[in-house]
Amino acid sequence: MRHLISIADCSREDIERILDRAESFAEVSGREIKKVPTLRGRTVINLFYEASTRTSSSFEIAAKRLSADLVTVKSVGSSVDKGESLKDTVQTLSAYDPAAIVIRSPHVGAADLVAKWSPAAVVNAGDGKHEHPTQALLDLYTLRRRVPALEGLTVWIVGDVMHSRVARSNILAFTRLGCRVTVCGPPTLIPRGIETLGCEVRHTLDDVGEADVIYALRMQRERMKGSFVPSLREYAARYQIDSRRLGANQLLMHPGPVNRGVELSAEVIDCPQALITAQVESGVVVRMAVLYELLTGVGDDAGGDGPDPRTRAAQASEPQPA
Repeated sequence: MRHLISIADCSREDIERILDRAESFAEVSGREIKKVPTLRGRTVINLFYEASTRTSSSFEIAAKRLSADLVTVKSVGSSVDKGESLKDTVQTLSAYDPAAIVIRSPHVGAADLVAKWSPAAVVNAGDGKHEHPTQALLDLYTLRRRVPALEGLTVWIVGDVMHSRVARSNILAFTRLGCRVTVCGPPTLIPRGIETLGCEVRHTLDDVGEADVIYALRMQRERMKGSFVPSLREYAARYQIDSRRLGANQLLMHPGPVNRGVELSAEVIDCPQALITAQVESGVVVRMAVLYELLTGVGDDAGGDGPDPRTRAAQASEPQPA
C-alpha cells in the first residue's frame, strides 16, 4: 500500500494484515517503555483543517511511539489563516521531506489531492462527508477483540448517514470482512443509492433487535445546511438508542464525540455492552499499524515466504532505551 485514502482501495488481506499488526503493537503499548525504533529518523506531518481530539491525538501518539519526528499543523494559527492554499501548504511541508502526511479536511477529495502534490505517503484522517478509513479499521479491530468472528456478524448503523464519513468507510470495511450491514435513519438522512455499497436500508428501529452490533452515529449539525429533522427531540424519540432498544446481548459502538441525550441516552453510554472507550483505546495501535504498513513497505511482499505480519511487527518492536 502506498497511501490510505479509501477503504475501497484495501483488499480483505490488506485489512487483516493491518489488524494483525495492531495486535502486535498492543503488546508494545502494555510495556513500561512504549517507544519502538521503527520509524526513527523519519518525519510524519499531521495536517488538520478540522477540529479533532481523538483522531489528532491518537495519530500524534502513534507517530511518537514509532519514534518518528512529528510536526502538527492546524489551520488555526498557521499560514492557512493568512489565506494560503492547501496546495501551497503541502508543497511547503513537502520541502521538509516527510515520510507521511496525515490530512483531515472538511473538503471531499483533499487527501487525493495531497497524494498528487507530495511524494509522501498520505493517510486520509477524514475528508468532508466522504471517508474516514482509519476509524473503520479501529472499529473492526475493536470488534474483532470482542466477538468470536466477524464473518456473518449483523451490524446496524443508525443515525445521520448522509453526513457521516464514518458510515461510508464502515459499510465498506464491515462488508469486506463478511459482516451484514443495515443502515437506519430518517429518509432525509439516508443518501440515495447507498445500497450500492452493499448494505440494506431501514427507516425505523422496529427490527433493531436482530443486530449483533448497533453503531450509533453523531448528528453532524455542523454539516447540515437545511432542516433534515423536525427537531432533535423528535429525532431522539424515534432513533435514540436507550436501554429499551439495546438488548442485553447486543454491542454498542459510537465514533465520538457523543451528543448525550440525542443519539444515545446517558445510561447506555457507560453500560457493559458499550465499546466506546475501547474504540478510543484502539485508535493508537491501529494508527501505528497503518503508519508501519505505509512506511516500511512490508505489505508489498505479503505473499512471499517471509515471516507473518505479527512476527515482522514484533521484530520491529524492540523497546528503545529511556
